Amino acid sequence: MRASRLLLLAAACGVLLGLFGPVAEPARADSERVVRVGTEGVYPPFTYRDPDTNELTGFDVEVVRAIGEEAGWDVQFVEAPFDSLFPALDSGRLDVIANQVTINDERKARYLFSTPYTYSHGVIVTAVDTDDITTLADLKGRTAAQTASSNWAQVAKDAGAKVKYVQDFGPGVALVAQGRVDAIVNDNIAVLDYLATSGNDQVKIAGDAGDEVLEQALAFTKDEPELRDEADAAIQRLTDDGTLARISEKYFGADVTQREGSTDVAVGASDARSRWEVLQDTAWPMFRGMLKGTIPLTLVSFAAGLVIAVAAALARLSSIRPLDWLARVYISIIRGTPLLVQLFIVFFGLGQIGIKLDPFVAACIAFSLNVGGYAAEIVRASILSVPRGQYEAATSIGMDYWQSMRRIVLPQATRIAVPPLSNTLLSLIKDSALASLVLVPELFREAQITAANTFEYLPLYTMAALYYWVLCYLVSLAQGPLERRLSRHLA
Repeated sequence: MRASRLLLLAAACGVLLGLFGPVAEPARADSERVVRVGTEGVYPPFTYRDPDTNELTGFDVEVVRAIGEEAGWDVQFVEAPFDSLFPALDSGRLDVIANQVTINDERKARYLFSTPYTYSHGVIVTAVDTDDITTLADLKGRTAAQTASSNWAQVAKDAGAKVKYVQDFGPGVALVAQGRVDAIVNDNIAVLDYLATSGNDQVKIAGDAGDEVLEQALAFTKDEPELRDEADAAIQRLTDDGTLARISEKYFGADVTQREGSTDVAVGASDARSRWEVLQDTAWPMFRGMLKGTIPLTLVSFAAGLVIAVAAALARLSSIRPLDWLARVYISIIRGTPLLVQLFIVFFGLGQIGIKLDPFVAACIAFSLNVGGYAAEIVRASILSVPRGQYEAATSIGMDYWQSMRRIVLPQATRIAVPPLSNTLLSLIKDSALASLVLVPELFREAQITAANTFEYLPLYTMAALYYWVLCYLVSLAQGPLERRLSRHLA
């Protein structure tokens, strides 16, 4: 009986704890709210990794940490390329973006913005020996390297420049220094800091990109008005107590958190299009990118890659030791390193030693070498699959090694190699999307450009996938007739 009373008392205590416990809990939960902040980590002085400690730091990073401390957030940074930050925000992988996001009409239509915490204006960066570009008007007909989702890309476009898209500011500066593009339009604060810290004396600030003042703020989804309001309240308190000014002085020697003068950002009527209109408007540029970029790149790279593959396979089968060794090293390097790294070495790396290849040519070289490394083993295995008796029969009728290889062995090896080489071709078609990273205007680059400006990631990337699938399907259809043609003389 006494035990039952004790159980009853424990149950009652549990109920009371359940009723009253949560009353005090929300304050602690709110104060420990995890907020995932997206940032590049490669955009000094705003967001970068300290070279000594490898810790994420920068103006934006410190501002967000101060906001988080004031608002009671548990700030967790997520580093990603700028073009990937907005898709991550849309998909719920991020709660806020802190990366000098400039407020413009297209973004305002889709996202919530905090009170601006940085004010800046644009500048034009050129090579030191370029004297005929000093204003936006001078960019007409010239080439500018810009990040696709940056507002500066649109500024350069509006000025009449031909825009080549890069992943971030660093590769763009390298292209300007190498003379492969004419200019970059970017934020004056970022450019000044880059020139001061990098020691790069091959580029200069050639002039201002207009006189309008641009506002940078934190970006939130429209589902997070409370989070935005918390940030606004924190920014106001940090402004009043001078914290933001002190952070700015630390990085820039001036207060960039206050608007200078009374110039407002020009805000015009939004030209936002419906999703269907975006797809309609992008369908032809993507198709054109496939015809002018993806298909020629694939054909040239595959043809050249096959020549390299046959040469490497024959070298592997050769009794000449140095040839065998060279082929082994080549195949090992190609198969042991990522295609993207190979592409960057050919395009950006060789450019630093004076070999400035056209983007299409650089992509063809990188893809051809990659195809050659992988297809070499396919060709070698196909040659070894031809029965030894074929060699002996060719020798018995007076053929030498090269005659028997050209007339007897390779034709039979070709039939054997068709299925695996078809897989290599299909992989190459899909891998050609990487060429967008070295300024080749192919299919996927067109989708990225539109997605960066309209934020319609899912429909545009789905349409790009459809284009690739159709192209791969047509190649697959051609495989059967080719195999039948090569097998027509077999019993």
